[in-house]
Amino acid sequence: MTRPALRLTCAAAFMAMMLPAVSAGAAECSNRGSLANIYCDENDDLVADTPTDPDKLLNPDTLVFAYTPVEDPAIYADIWKPFIEHLEKVTGKDVRFFAVQSNAAEIEAMRSNRLHIAGYSTGPTPFAVNLAGAVPFAIMGSETGKFGYTLQVYTRKDSGIDTMADLKGKRVAHTSPTSNSGNLAPRALFPKLGLTPDKDYKVVYSGSHDQSMLGVVAGDYDAAPVASEVVERMAERNLYDPDEVKIIYESKRFPTTSYTYAHNLDPALVEKIKEAFFSFDMKGTALGEEFSGVTKFVPITYKENWSVIRDIQEANGVTYTTENLK
Repeated sequence: MTRPALRLTCAAAFMAMMLPAVSAGAAECSNRGSLANIYCDENDDLVADTPTDPDKLLNPDTLVFAYTPVEDPAIYADIWKPFIEHLEKVTGKDVRFFAVQSNAAEIEAMRSNRLHIAGYSTGPTPFAVNLAGAVPFAIMGSETGKFGYTLQVYTRKDSGIDTMADLKGKRVAHTSPTSNSGNLAPRALFPKLGLTPDKDYKVVYSGSHDQSMLGVVAGDYDAAPVASEVVERMAERNLYDPDEVKIIYESKRFPTTSYTYAHNLDPALVEKIKEAFFSFDMKGTALGEEFSGVTKFVPITYKENWSVIRDIQEANGVTYTTENLK
């Protein structure tokens, strides 16, 4: 059965952010690390523990699923439809697709128990873990279990920019403050190349990888660091002409979008959610066509697979607060 995507307008997003968070007060525990004080981490896996009080567990009749903010949420509601139908079949629950407009809105929705399963981009994932109790458990990968993407710096072919050193004095589009490849990784990695953002070139925040790339093509920006997986999908949808641009830098691989569940979901429901993810075959589906090079969801842990991202964020002085998220 087709279910309408839930659209979060700017006004609705603002109102959602104003709703009081569901909290029973700070949890009493001996360890919580960087987690907000309403969560505990007694087993030191860096994610929020499942509540020990059965009354605090969630087992809703309708599960709400969101994918990371994108340029056109309507397209992704259709792309995710086959998976959502599979998730409904395995869990026995109704599932609604929630079209979010910002990382802050997506994180707040899970923190306030209005979002149960979510895909968070690489950089915002630690914010979701620490502020919203998100538990990363899956990532899109290949048949062999390989996953990841690179940071690529694009410029127009006719820009006269051929090396990273040529970016000095230029306007360079970063995506948003919390983005890994679009901001934090460049700030951690580029100084080692002799190029310091804000000092050697002017940083202009575009809002998204899509807008950064389109801005480079249009000549609004001289260059932009972007996630390889995003620009590859844009090229496949003919949103820009690859012949007009060139890559002047590419990093080592980073993890892609993390798929998470809310820490306070009933453990039996969590097992069903995991079963749905790991039994879904992307081949031949709209999802598999959109995310080329991947065929299935593979298991990950936040502690291990996001360590490089946490290192990059630490190098940037990032702390996981709502103020830094905005």
